[in-house]
Amino acid sequence: MVSKESRQKIRVKKHERLRNRYSGTANRPRLSVFRSNMHMYAQVIDDEAGKTICAASTVEKDAKSELEKTNDTEAAAYVGKLIAKRAMDAGIKEVVFDRGGYLYHGKVKALADAAREAGLEF
Repeated sequence: MVSKESRQKIRVKKHERLRNRYSGTANRPRLSVFRSNMHMYAQVIDDEAGKTICAASTVEKDAKSELEKTNDTEAAAYVGKLIAKRAMDAGIKEVVFDRGGYLYHGKVKALADAAREAGLEF
């Protein structure tokens, strides 16, 4: 019988391969995306210093009150706008986009497009 690897294991492998190519610096940090079944998370990370500069997610109290659902493309777009605003306040205009092994489609694409519209460049 042929057994398939789980989607989670495949995503982690993809993310490890992607991380070999992308690294965040102080001048151009990494915008990392994580998506669960219920929530979206985004972080702007300086990999050289090992520090998270800013973060946003649908778990936050104000995000939950603002959104009807926390697991759709509208919620992802909200997180994209929020992370872009927080990054701009921290003085960051350019980032490297790390899709976290997920396909650039649906929620991940909505987050990226909203961040671009709010002023982040990648």
